[in-house]
Amino acid sequence: MSTAKVKTGQLWGKSKEDLKKQLVDLKVELGALRTQKIAGGAGSKLNKIHDVRKSIARTLTVINATQRHQLRIYYEKKKYLPLDLRPKQTRAIRRRLTKEEASIISEKQKKRQMHFPQRKYAIKAEV
Repeated sequence: MSTAKVKTGQLWGKSKEDLKKQLVDLKVELGALRTQKIAGGAGSKLNKIHDVRKSIARTLTVINATQRHQLRIYYEKKKYLPLDLRPKQTRAIRRRLTKEEASIISEKQKKRQMHFPQRKYAIKAEV
């Protein structure tokens, strides 16, 4: 059983199988510590339970982050992204017209601009 805290920097280089194996070991250790706590173990076990729980969270974070990174690479050239990989933003921003859609001018508006252009006025400056 591992007693030291897991450092996140060490986890990034590991493979997925190693991370899952470490996660299983940590969960087994957590179960053992909880049974010792119920049986009336020392107060130091509570601190160790805290450390093991945080280590489990760190390994899960690294697993999920690497998985999301691989998914981003996979969907990079695809037309659509899964919803959880798209930028969150706000609902209004997501519904807003794109730059291309906003720049489109209708046929009627084109004719109106062509036949009735913006008038240019020259103002003579007095000296």
